[in-house]
Amino acid sequence: MAFEHLGLSSYLIASIKQAGLTQPAPIQELAVPKILDGQHLMAIAPTGSGKTASYVWPILNQLQEQKILRNRAIHSLVLVPTRELADQVLQEFNTYKLRLKREIKTMAVYGGVSINPQMKAMLGVEILIATPGRLLDLLEKNALSLSNLQFLVIDEADKLLYTGFEEELDRILKSCPKKLQTLLFSATKSQKIEAITARIGVVPTCIEVEGLPQAKEQLAIKQVAYQVSEERKGPFLRYLIKSKQVNKVLIFVSAIHTAEKLMTKLKRNKILATTINSQKSQSARLITLEEFKRGKIQVLIATDLIGRGIHIEELETVINYELPRSPQDYIHRIGRTGRAGKEGVAISLISPEEEQHFALIQKKNKLEIPLLSTEEVNLHGY
Repeated sequence: MAFEHLGLSSYLIASIKQAGLTQPAPIQELAVPKILDGQHLMAIAPTGSGKTASYVWPILNQLQEQKILRNRAIHSLVLVPTRELADQVLQEFNTYKLRLKREIKTMAVYGGVSINPQMKAMLGVEILIATPGRLLDLLEKNALSLSNLQFLVIDEADKLLYTGFEEELDRILKSCPKKLQTLLFSATKSQKIEAITARIGVVPTCIEVEGLPQAKEQLAIKQVAYQVSEERKGPFLRYLIKSKQVNKVLIFVSAIHTAEKLMTKLKRNKILATTINSQKSQSARLITLEEFKRGKIQVLIATDLIGRGIHIEELETVINYELPRSPQDYIHRIGRTGRAGKEGVAISLISPEEEQHFALIQKKNKLEIPLLSTEEVNLHGY
């Protein structure tokens, strides 16, 4: 399908093509016409499938036709679970608004930075991307109004459910008009996500892009698993990084203290590594991400919640130093590489204690990944 058949304006299509896209992704073909038609939507699609643009395009398409209101009334609100994802969504809006009929002011707000500059910059903002906590702070200070809201988007809905989101959503909805279009996007489907729509009071159209096996093909990810004892994990990880000459690798662990410990050991072995986690300030996170993108840092170590919002072009390798708790999080992790059809490698280090859980992850995700032995690998010096 061509972009022209989605129902988007020629101005927006020009912006899309300027960004280098040649045809819409399956989720975009399904979602965009329904959103333009005014339908509430619940969309389930794998990581890296183009979910964000599926709502960015219709919102921009509608907003460019409306007059600018120089006030603090928001037109479209996008709720996200992390600061990093907020910046990523903001970047998508800014990419596709370049050739529209008129200028549209967009902004991302989140905690970890001073609220006063955000309050001052709110005048004239039409599209706001926010984490729930910071949004509530701004509402309490009357820094913005949701009384004229037309779009409410809940992105990464499955992750928001794990942060006490339901109570925050109830408080946010009290500030919203009864008539607004609601869009939920998630990589996984669950009863809790369906419960959100009931909480909002809408019956959405449900669409789903066939999931995990298809995600594996689309993301062009080579998945490898090594059988390695817990005490040999560290040396084997250093062996992989040094012997395979990996230039840019994202490592997932289960806890912040593990990330810090692993970073220290990598640095001792002259590997440029750092961590990114919720205990660091927002400015420190942004600096870390930028250094990683530019290649000043070779290894970035993250936990699941923070890693979800990391979007790095041409990320070569993802390593699961520790397995995630859920099969869904496994897909989210490996989806950081191999994006937009580019090749990527996902490596999992499996201790004997993790083998049963890894088998469950494979079963749920319809994967078959043989465990490769590391017994004969000489780790002396690593």
